[in-house]
Amino acid sequence: MAIDCASRPGSDPPLARAAQYLRMSTEHQCYSVDNQMVAIADYAEQRGYEIVRTYADSGKSGLRVEGRLALQQLLDDVEQGHPDYEALLVYDVSRLGRFQDPDEAASHELQCRRRGIAVHYCAEQFENDGSIGSSIIKTVKRAMAGEYSRELSVKVFAGQSKLIRLGYRQGGMAGYAVRRLLVDQNGAPKIMLANGEKKSISTDRVILVPGPEEEVAILREIYRAFVEDGVNETSLAARLNAQGVATPHGGPWTRGTIHQMLTNEKYIGNNVWGKRSFKLKRRYVRNQARDWVRAEATFEPVVDMELFGRAQAKIAARLHRHTDQEMIEQLRAILAEHGTLSSFLINGTKGAPSSTTYRRRFGSLLKAYAMAGFAPRQDYRFLEDASRLRRLHPLIVDAVVAGIVAAGGQVRRSAGSEILTINDEFTASVILVPCHRTRYGSPRWVVHPEPGPKPDLAIIARMRPDNESAGDYFLLPQSVMRELVLRLEAHDGFGLDAYRIDTLEPLFALAARCSWRKAA
Repeated sequence: MAIDCASRPGSDPPLARAAQYLRMSTEHQCYSVDNQMVAIADYAEQRGYEIVRTYADSGKSGLRVEGRLALQQLLDDVEQGHPDYEALLVYDVSRLGRFQDPDEAASHELQCRRRGIAVHYCAEQFENDGSIGSSIIKTVKRAMAGEYSRELSVKVFAGQSKLIRLGYRQGGMAGYAVRRLLVDQNGAPKIMLANGEKKSISTDRVILVPGPEEEVAILREIYRAFVEDGVNETSLAARLNAQGVATPHGGPWTRGTIHQMLTNEKYIGNNVWGKRSFKLKRRYVRNQARDWVRAEATFEPVVDMELFGRAQAKIAARLHRHTDQEMIEQLRAILAEHGTLSSFLINGTKGAPSSTTYRRRFGSLLKAYAMAGFAPRQDYRFLEDASRLRRLHPLIVDAVVAGIVAAGGQVRRSAGSEILTINDEFTASVILVPCHRTRYGSPRWVVHPEPGPKPDLAIIARMRPDNESAGDYFLLPQSVMRELVLRLEAHDGFGLDAYRIDTLEPLFALAARCSWRKAA
C-alpha cells in the first residue's frame, strides 16, 4: 500500500523529500516493518530527508515482483513521472528483492535513477554513490540475497520432507471423506481443523483421519462403481450432482474431481507429497514419481487396499497406448463378432479404443476400416470431405481477409455470420464446394444456396478432385447466385467462365484503394 505522510509540525524545512519502501516476508523478525521504519527514520533524520510517502509490502516474498503491489505501485509512479519525492529509502539491498537474477534488482534501481530518484540503502555499510566500490558491493549483495533464498529453499524442502516421512500432513485442504486433526508434539489429539484454519503453535502437527461416515460411504461407493460396474468419472460426477451431494470446495462434481479421488493414496493411509513443486516461485513443475516424498501406512485408511489397487490397474490399462497393429486387430475382432463395423459398435466394445481414437490415429474411420478388411456398402467418403472442408473453411477465409488488408482494403466480419463487409462498399462470403465424380467419371461441383442474408458477392472456392485444397475460384454476383442449384463443370462456357479466376489476386486488386488522380 502507498501512504501519504504529513510533515512534522514545527520541524525545520526539509532539505529533500523522500519515499520509503518496506518489505517483510516471514523469515526473520529483524526485518519487521517496524524495525525497518525505525532504521530508515534515523537515516532520514541524519541526512536531512523528510519521508512523504510509504510503500509497504507485508508478508511478501522478495523472489518476484508479482504479488508485491506496493513495489509495483512504486515503479509505476516512478515510470509515469508522478512521484513527489526525489529519493527512495530502503532498509537494505535484500528488501528491494531477493531475485535469482541480480540484474533484475539492478534494473529496478536503474529505473528509479533514470527518473531522477536516488536510491539509498539505509542499513548497509556502503554509500550508494555510483562509485566502482559501491557497484561491486551491490552486485555481491544482490547475489548473496538470491543465494540465501536458494539455501533457504533447500532447508525448507528438507524439513517438510522429514515431517512427511514422520507421518505428518503438509498442505491445505484435507479433501473429501477425510479431515485434518491437530496433534501436539507427543501425538495427542487436540482439535479438528476446519477449512482455512492453521496451527498456531510451531510444535503442533497435523494428521489425516476419516471424515463423516456419510462421506466415507459415498467415497467407497465411487470406488466400487468405478471398479465393479465400470462407471467412468464423468458419469460418476453427473450422478453425484444429480443427487445433490456437496463437494469439499462448494462447486459441482467434475471428472477431474472424481479422478483425483480415485488416484489419491491418502485414502489408503499413505502420506505422499511433492508431486508438484514451485521452488523459488519460478514455475510449477510436475515431478516424476521417483522424486515424490512418501511414507506408507501413516494414516487410518478409508478405502480397502485391494479395491484401490484394482482402481489403479484399471486406470493404467486405460492409459495404455495401443500400437497400430493392436488397434487394427481389435477392429477385426469386432468385425468377426458382428459382421460389420460402426462407431457405435467400437464405442460399445469393452477394452477397445474409442472411435475418436481411431479417427485421430488413422485420419478417418474409413481408413481404419480398410486396414481391417471392411468396406461399408454405402460410400461414406462424403462425410470425410465435409469434415475436411469444415477445417479448411476458416483458413481460406483468413487468407481472403489477409490478402485484402495487405492490398490496402478494409474488412469487417459480421458477428454471428460468415459475411465479410469490404471497404464498407460491398459484402461477400466464402463458400467451399467439394468435387464429385459423375457416373461417367467427369468432375462436377454443385453449389447450393446458403440460408440467411445474401451477400453481394459469393467467393466460390472450387476444390480439387481430392478435396484437399482449392483449385480455382469463381466470383459470382448475387444475380447469378439466385439460381436454386448451380452446377459447375470442368468447362462451363463463357457465361460462367467469365467469373472464374485461378487465384484470389483479382479479388484483392478489386478491394485495393488508390488515389482519385490514379483512378482517373
